[in-house]
Amino acid sequence: MRPLTGFADLTDLRVGIFGYGVEGRASERRVRPLAASLVLVDDDPPTPGVLSTSNGGHEQLLTCDVVLKSPGIPRRRADVLDLEHHGVTVTSALNLWLHDIDRSRVVAITGTKGKSTTTALVTFFLQCLGQQAQRLGNIGQPPYDPSIDTTTGWLILEVSSFQCTDIDIAPGLVVVTSLGADHLDWHGSLARYRSDKLSLTRASGAHLTVVPEQLIFREMRDQLGGDVVYVEPDDAGLSASLGLLGAHSVSNVALALRVVAELTSTPVEHVRDHIDARAHEFIPLKGRLTLVADVASGRGTVRYVDDGLATAVLPTLAALDVFRDEPVALLAGGFDRGVDYAPLAQALSARASRTVLLTMGDAGRRIGEVTLDIAPHVPQQHCDTMLEAVTRAKAMLHGEGVVLLSPAAPSFGAYHNWEERSEDFTRVVRALTHT
Repeated sequence: MRPLTGFADLTDLRVGIFGYGVEGRASERRVRPLAASLVLVDDDPPTPGVLSTSNGGHEQLLTCDVVLKSPGIPRRRADVLDLEHHGVTVTSALNLWLHDIDRSRVVAITGTKGKSTTTALVTFFLQCLGQQAQRLGNIGQPPYDPSIDTTTGWLILEVSSFQCTDIDIAPGLVVVTSLGADHLDWHGSLARYRSDKLSLTRASGAHLTVVPEQLIFREMRDQLGGDVVYVEPDDAGLSASLGLLGAHSVSNVALALRVVAELTSTPVEHVRDHIDARAHEFIPLKGRLTLVADVASGRGTVRYVDDGLATAVLPTLAALDVFRDEPVALLAGGFDRGVDYAPLAQALSARASRTVLLTMGDAGRRIGEVTLDIAPHVPQQHCDTMLEAVTRAKAMLHGEGVVLLSPAAPSFGAYHNWEERSEDFTRVVRALTHT
């Protein structure tokens, strides 16, 4: 295997692109002018000209000098290890981009929950201070796509745990927002997931690592690299002005304030003052505790809240905490990737306010089983469609409370992505409530 220090090292090589989704197509656009030849492979080829992994694709990848692997393909999958065993260099386009770019302009943000919101906050805060900044990465904008200009300004990069494992050089500043359990089917175990997630902080190159002041990060200090800064969850009320709910939002805002203060050499208090004057301009992300409808009934009010970006247990726990004193009908489930749902069931069991559970998909069935074992007093119903789930949720609340879509699982299967699931929830709610 050959050491790579940027895209220029691919010149005149035979390059494979393994995974032909958003990242794979962007990789092709970046690499085609350089490589002597390209091999395009996907487990489920979306277009003609892309080989199937199981039908000749793997054999063609073995003929390549370098393979750029898309994030969704597990780093330790047998066919990936086989490529390396045969001397093929396996890396990612994101890793090559980080070797090429001025890393001092890059902020990489990862975490089990909060990375999307914190990425949006850091970008917005910098813009409020008159700085040029753009949001890139796991949101669907690969920074190495030739159509994206990354030559100037701050580059705020959202990074998934899938992407962390292929990065061997760190940006100038790395943020980890939280550390729970997610993607265990991909990583193999909770310990491996956490190690993979934190591997971004251990990548080579001088950098600052910013994490919240939480026990888990103190306990895992030996797995944190870079110059580590712990941030207390204090935003002086700014999260409410930004339209964000919950204690986790306070932590995210505090992290964003500290990051911007570090980047601009400005005291945190001065950064906060600038943001406070323009907080009303911030647009919270869709699918993050977004109010879809607020409908008065004879007994009270039913609020319908979309937290569809909560594809793991930790953000769902945070959402439940936001509505700790209100009746809640939780819509949960989707694709089952093997995470432990006992903490969710325990949280449902501990709630003092009326709580009901509507489940969907294979993950929903397992959530229901675990909840039945730990919290048999929590009423639950498995549903086949979003329409059925929302209709039953409304009825089971008896006219007062929150219908909360916070799935604690990804949407693969019934929906292509979390956005499609949230859009279905919004469509159903508006049709049922005539809003």
